[in-house]
Amino acid sequence: MLSQDERERYDRQILIKGFGEEGQAKLKKAKVFIAGAGGLGSVTATYLAAAGVGVIRLVDHDNVELSNLNRQVLHWDEDMGKKKADSAAEKLKRLNPGLKVEAVKEKISQANISQLVAGFDLIVDAMDNLPTRYLMNKVAIEMKIPFFHGAVHGFEGRAMTIIPGETACLGCVYRGAIAEGKFPVLGVTPGVIGCIQVTEVIKYIVGIGQLLTNRLLVYDGLNMKFSEFKVKRDPNCEYCGHSRGKESR
Repeated sequence: MLSQDERERYDRQILIKGFGEEGQAKLKKAKVFIAGAGGLGSVTATYLAAAGVGVIRLVDHDNVELSNLNRQVLHWDEDMGKKKADSAAEKLKRLNPGLKVEAVKEKISQANISQLVAGFDLIVDAMDNLPTRYLMNKVAIEMKIPFFHGAVHGFEGRAMTIIPGETACLGCVYRGAIAEGKFPVLGVTPGVIGCIQVTEVIKYIVGIGQLLTNRLLVYDGLNMKFSEFKVKRDPNCEYCGHSRGKESR
């Protein structure tokens, strides 16, 4: 049930066709896991909080640095040296006092990922490296938790929604390792991709619209183009291949 304050706060989105108070109540009950409190994490957490998601668990072990501030909008100059998870959680609680925010200051690893995501309805990929994304992709499939992928580089960004057991996954899209290290990012790029991820999350929770499944959406900000590539589920994928699917059933 929604309180009168909640009906007023979320009045404009409740008016959306197919949304209504029922959809808002679903958001209120939802528990979303966000991996990363950087550029994508700042945007996804902000708009999920504003939309009225009930619980957000934000995981990041890094500290705020000056070079983060061009894109990681939940962190400000006075937050320098703080843990990103704490800095972000502080702003989110001020943005929406009705939100429950869990700030986890740990590095996501094989040893802790299953425990970190247990009990959560969705996983938002706001990371900056492929190995950790592969790890989350694997656990999402094993635990049957929808996974919302986003990635940025310079003026370019990508997004895709993964429904375990039904759609293609990251292993069907990316092949092999991608070089790690410092990469360029314009601040608005995670803004665009993060908003797309949040749109997908909200649609999934509320149960409206068409999801970005089996499709990789690519944003080219330099030329202001959106391109879409169909992605087929790879029967030999090490994460979601048919043989693995049979084993899990």
